[in-house]
Amino acid sequence: MAVVIATTRERRADDPRVAITPETARKLIGLGATVRVEAGAGSGSSYPDSEYQAAGAEIAPDLRRALDGADILFKVRGPTAQEISALKPGATVVALLDAYRETDTVQALAKANLSAFAMEFVPRITRAQVMDALSSQANLAGYRAVIEAAYAYSKGFPMMMTAAGTVAAAKVFVMGAGVAGLQAIATARRLGAVVTATDVRPASKEQVESLGAKFVAVEDDEFKAAETAAGYAKPMSAEYQAKQAELTAGHIVKQDVVITTALIPGRPAPRLVTAAHIASMKPGSVIVDLAIENGGNVEGAKLGEVVTTQNGVQIVGWANLPGRIAADASALYARNLFAFAGLLLKDGAVAPDLEDEILKAALVTHGGAVVHEGVKG
Repeated sequence: MAVVIATTRERRADDPRVAITPETARKLIGLGATVRVEAGAGSGSSYPDSEYQAAGAEIAPDLRRALDGADILFKVRGPTAQEISALKPGATVVALLDAYRETDTVQALAKANLSAFAMEFVPRITRAQVMDALSSQANLAGYRAVIEAAYAYSKGFPMMMTAAGTVAAAKVFVMGAGVAGLQAIATARRLGAVVTATDVRPASKEQVESLGAKFVAVEDDEFKAAETAAGYAKPMSAEYQAKQAELTAGHIVKQDVVITTALIPGRPAPRLVTAAHIASMKPGSVIVDLAIENGGNVEGAKLGEVVTTQNGVQIVGWANLPGRIAADASALYARNLFAFAGLLLKDGAVAPDLEDEILKAALVTHGGAVVHEGVKG
């Protein structure tokens, strides 16, 4: 029998994305798999059931029938208890598990004897680039953050010369120049803003400047060694944080828009913007906190809300910004999963080599146990 790869509707109200698109359904079928999609799973991303059927996928009327006998479940977010209970023991789950925080889900996956891979743990190595879901989603989040900022900001972004006078360009400050930050810089520049950016990783300076933005940071010896081998920012000393905070305070007071993107894997998001910073900003200024789901970079930000401070600064705390550009986010994520499926399937069967460096890094549960060292404790 052919391997059955299924996907279901995302159960979170704020996530319209889907893990298999008609495009990747057709490609998975080309590998010899049977693809089963819960009815309506793609509707939030503008993929109707008819397009899946045209691609050769089966449409299941409900969750249980979608997962009946499924060998692999592709998800955006981690599976619900109902989905876990509907899967047969030994099945494989692949999703953005958020494994550091969603520990109950991880334990439930292990207890159900499911092999679960976390797409956020795919290593950032050359052969895994096409599977890098964190980057594909962060790229779109950075773009959308600027769109949300432009919507909230009561002025235009570009400088405009009119008969009635000149409109000054908006000043945008991007804090964190990873994938999301770099896309935010590029998008704000395309909209005509004057952009500055900061990051604790020295490699980011050249990337920021290559996009036409000015780099702002305390460039001391600690800064020069502030990047892990995997390309992530290291936690900085209290002394460095104090120096950077002083520099930031003097810079942020002049800005119209601030976008924060700083995340450290396995830790709460670092606090970048304080109440004092916000109090120094002009009325009508906007802050977008991309790290809000991990605790937030901005003091006073609230998950799922736009907070207006006493001095008229708006703090945008929307969750799941990639979900606000769902069709593209789903398309990219589904391609990440299709590439990952190539490591799971061999000769028409589920036969992953768990010693493969990509699979080994991403494997969270297997054989009834939690096996990922970073999640065990």
